[in-house]
Amino acid sequence: MKNYDAAFARLGKSKFRSRFHLSQADREYVAGKGLAAIRSHCADFIRTRLAPANPPNDGRQTPMRGHPVFKAQHACACCCRDCLAKWWGVPRGREIPAARQQGMVDFLMAWIEREMAR
Repeated sequence: MKNYDAAFARLGKSKFRSRFHLSQADREYVAGKGLAAIRSHCADFIRTRLAPANPPNDGRQTPMRGHPVFKAQHACACCCRDCLAKWWGVPRGREIPAARQQGMVDFLMAWIEREMAR
């Protein structure tokens, strides 16, 4: 697994980003489904909601709750194209390449795994 400590430390300095954590219900959901299923959900959310050049409902496509990946997306600034541009330099108006999508999934899953270990 990659070392994301610097990125997590940077996000932790944000009052908004640092308030997101998995609830007990989220932890039970992850444990019940398994990390492989959560990774699959995550990849699907990134591919359909963020990767298109101009995603529908951009800025409102990621709910604040309802799935552990949604919380991870907000905690990691991977929730909309504005946040991706501001925090990670992902250009707006261009489709996100598959390799970059995979990197986002890996990062979000690392956050979820850290939360599960808390």
